[in-house]
Amino acid sequence: MNGPALHEPPVPASWRVALPHTAAAVPTARALVRTALAEQEPAADSDTAELLTAELVANAVEHTTGQAPIELVVELLPTGCRVEVHDPDPDPPGDLAQPVTEEPDPWQEHGRGLLLIRALSSSCGHRPTASGKAVWFRLPVVPAR
Repeated sequence: MNGPALHEPPVPASWRVALPHTAAAVPTARALVRTALAEQEPAADSDTAELLTAELVANAVEHTTGQAPIELVVELLPTGCRVEVHDPDPDPPGDLAQPVTEEPDPWQEHGRGLLLIRALSSSCGHRPTASGKAVWFRLPVVPAR
């Protein structure tokens, strides 16, 4: 019998969406991640995924110049999800992969996004792409209650 096995692991699903290089991309990205995770069972924590996605997209909009679109990539994996945000700036994103060496200033309005990503994701990082860079995080599935 050459048919598929009865217990094959699920095939990862992924979405790749171009977003405008404006602040309007942030709520759109959050909604896309929420919708993608609603399709996964068991799923990663949607609230955390939305928060971290919003941080990545907001950073891409704020810290890159030009009008080139930002790209959101969401991968649903059997072990959780991976979210990437691609932008046209090849420079690495601050200290994303570095351990925290000092406490953030509680009076500053900015500077906590990368800290949140490091603290709340199971892993995170960045990589160069042909058109700039991709910044990513992973979240594990939340066990069923």
